[in-house]
Amino acid sequence: MLLKSIIYKILSIQEKILRFQLSKTIGAKNLSKRKRHFANGCMLDLNTLADTEKSKLEEELILILKKYHYEPMKILEYIQSQGTNVYFIDNADKILNPIGENEGFIYPAKGAKALYLAFSTDKKFLLKTKEMFILKKGEINKYYFIYNFYNWYAFKHNIAGMDRESQDLLKKYLFEEADTKKLQLSEIYKLKDAIRQDKASIEFVIKLCRNYDGVKSALEKLKSENGANL
Repeated sequence: MLLKSIIYKILSIQEKILRFQLSKTIGAKNLSKRKRHFANGCMLDLNTLADTEKSKLEEELILILKKYHYEPMKILEYIQSQGTNVYFIDNADKILNPIGENEGFIYPAKGAKALYLAFSTDKKFLLKTKEMFILKKGEINKYYFIYNFYNWYAFKHNIAGMDRESQDLLKKYLFEEADTKKLQLSEIYKLKDAIRQDKASIEFVIKLCRNYDGVKSALEKLKSENGANL
């Protein structure tokens, strides 16, 4: 499964980052959400807050997915109702490849990339575009779509690591042989946030796959047993 192969790549990047961070943490400022604060004599661990935030996000996602019966087209209508444009384009993957984007959820863009996206979707010349979905016409892969839906929902809720800069860093180190030693420490933390969120979205989809396959197998077994009894 494509998402599983990506998660192994993400973990290898995470290992490289941690090794670099160990050699360069003295006097550094952690700009990510994962740190501790002291307030009124109490310690506030933002790792715990991040886990709570993740659980709440996923509970909300499950409710939405169930409401729309996990149907991509119905979920896309919900996405549009929240102010995000959705485009169906022939050969969407070929159109997106030149700008390093994949079919699905596209983050806000500026400059040349925004110009390219605006012309490809609305035949307009814009130097700034909002978030959007670009999909090819035809059947939508349900699980890959849910992965993109997770990322869109996290972006709309301002979850750390789901901004354009963090995601660009993730793409760079996910698909290119880049050296993390060239990063500023603030960029390291942005990349760590992006890795954490992408890992969370992949694990969410894998969990759904397992649950769905389990339910499907149980139903097939039930039908088989009932058929035998008849």
